[in-house]
Amino acid sequence: MITLAQILRDHQTSLQLRYGGRMRPEHHAAIRSILACHTPDCGEVRYQCAPCQQRQQAYPSCGHRSCPACQHGTNRQWLERQRQKLLPVDYFLVTFTLPVQLRGFAWHHLRWTCHTLFQVARETLNQFARNDQRLGNQLGLVGVLHTHSRRLAFHPHVHIVIPGGGLTGSRWQRRAGKYLFNGRALARVFRAKFLDRMRKQGFALPDAIPQDWIAQCEQVGRGDHALTYLARYLYRGVLREPNIVAYDGEQVTFRYRDSQTQCWQTLTEPADRFLWRVLQHVLPKGLRRVREYGFLHSGARKTLHRLQLLLRVTLPSMATVSQPRKQRACPCCGQPMSLTVWRQPCRWPVIRRRWPA
Repeated sequence: MITLAQILRDHQTSLQLRYGGRMRPEHHAAIRSILACHTPDCGEVRYQCAPCQQRQQAYPSCGHRSCPACQHGTNRQWLERQRQKLLPVDYFLVTFTLPVQLRGFAWHHLRWTCHTLFQVARETLNQFARNDQRLGNQLGLVGVLHTHSRRLAFHPHVHIVIPGGGLTGSRWQRRAGKYLFNGRALARVFRAKFLDRMRKQGFALPDAIPQDWIAQCEQVGRGDHALTYLARYLYRGVLREPNIVAYDGEQVTFRYRDSQTQCWQTLTEPADRFLWRVLQHVLPKGLRRVREYGFLHSGARKTLHRLQLLLRVTLPSMATVSQPRKQRACPCCGQPMSLTVWRQPCRWPVIRRRWPA
């Protein structure tokens, strides 16, 4: 299988020469982590089997959230935690997208833009909920930030998964059917709030900002399918390595699913351009890709638990949710192997100087 690290090793120099001026510290950190993943630069782990004295050596993963070679279980753990919060109601998926004219601004002010996307989306949905007498005042929201399109172009947008109902005090008001909010009305309010935030922050508005923005609101069944889709891009980057279908040393071909036809398409381009297409979606350090609001917030567990009791939700036991990690088995006798050596990677100490006043 063609790996991203393999392409990086071959074309790191040309990538730096062509796109070094656009790179931020998080891009350089991602490159270092991906190249070090599962190599001695990430440390060393040794195992030994007591019955047959068989020994094994392995190199740990880097743990970077944009590395496609590690964190295989992190998406699954997040998805299992979200499944613990599922309610027996219809779910809706709302998507708010920035227009093309604001994507250059979003790239240069990525941290502010991502934070504002979440805040404005939450305010817009809560405003619509308060104005709807058939829906409770307090919604439960799970928001996931995406910065990529299917072709991995820079395309910032936020997905919000919403249970079909809301809380008014201690009373649950359920919304049935395929309709939650009007997408065009959501887009108008979202546009006004986002541009107002830009003005208050002192940013100059670009010319020719369109009047009609895009906001989609659709029913997605019981919610598990939408959460599974969103969990796919939380960790391990925006491209799965099996989707890299060809690499001849200079050109890279990867496949993607077209959003209109739902058919697989391929794109071939120079390796350095492909690497930048992938690495441009690395988020700044500390920027959270997932945020929860309302009764789905981690601080509202008691409210969610009362709601699950009210709706007679049968929760799986914690033993079935958090399973212990399997021990490494000996390839000779099949017995569990013991960890004997764990060498952490050497890191240069950070020298902090206090300059004289």
